[in-house]
Amino acid sequence: MQDFAGVDEYIQSFSADIQAILMQIRAIIKEKAPGAAESISYGMPAYKTQGRPLVYFAAFKTHIGFYATPTGHAAFEKELSVYKQGKGSVQFPLNQPIPFDLIGKIVEFRVIENAEKYN
Repeated sequence: MQDFAGVDEYIQSFSADIQAILMQIRAIIKEKAPGAAESISYGMPAYKTQGRPLVYFAAFKTHIGFYATPTGHAAFEKELSVYKQGKGSVQFPLNQPIPFDLIGKIVEFRVIENAEKYN
């Protein structure tokens, strides 16, 4: 796993087409969770609210991984059912449109969840 100084460096390590996707995901997170702390954790962009994990994302050879904890995925089970999933993770294939609106809804849900649980 490569060490990155920050999210900008992480994004810049990919090709221009992947950078565009990652920058859009980052912008959605910043819009929906304006106070979120941004860092690199587990070698990928990570966001926290209330001092607790909110979401993570990462680029891979054939997909974008999005990690919103098991609760974030369970709340959108129907919408995410068309994608390959793991516990608290989903893979958005790069050969299909990335569901940016859905990512935004998941981030909004997680912001509310963290606020209710840890505030």
